[in-house]
Amino acid sequence: MKYMLMMFGDSSTMMEDHDTQWVRDMIQFMESFNQEVNASGEWVFAEGLADPTTAKTLSLSDGQVVVTDGPFAEAKESLAGFWIWDVKDEARAIELASKILPWAQRVELREVPAGPPEV
Repeated sequence: MKYMLMMFGDSSTMMEDHDTQWVRDMIQFMESFNQEVNASGEWVFAEGLADPTTAKTLSLSDGQVVVTDGPFAEAKESLAGFWIWDVKDEARAIELASKILPWAQRVELREVPAGPPEV
């Protein structure tokens, strides 16, 4: 079963809320965590995202594409990065996601279905 874990945060407040050593420790943890999941064969893909100030939001207005600067949601925290794992079950996905919590405080976990829902 494939699962996507989304980590939320704000890089600007992270540097205000935590000291440099905490940031180094987080980066070291992420690197070793990624190696662990890769070695287990459960790794599919993962990536960190650029600061949300680089985001563009696209929408349709009267049939025309409208591009605006910034993320869609007006929120302090935004999607900071994600992992996609192929694990045996939801319990394993929750186990992996739980290891991220000390660094992210809040994550979202969703199953990635093999196809569209049946109608």
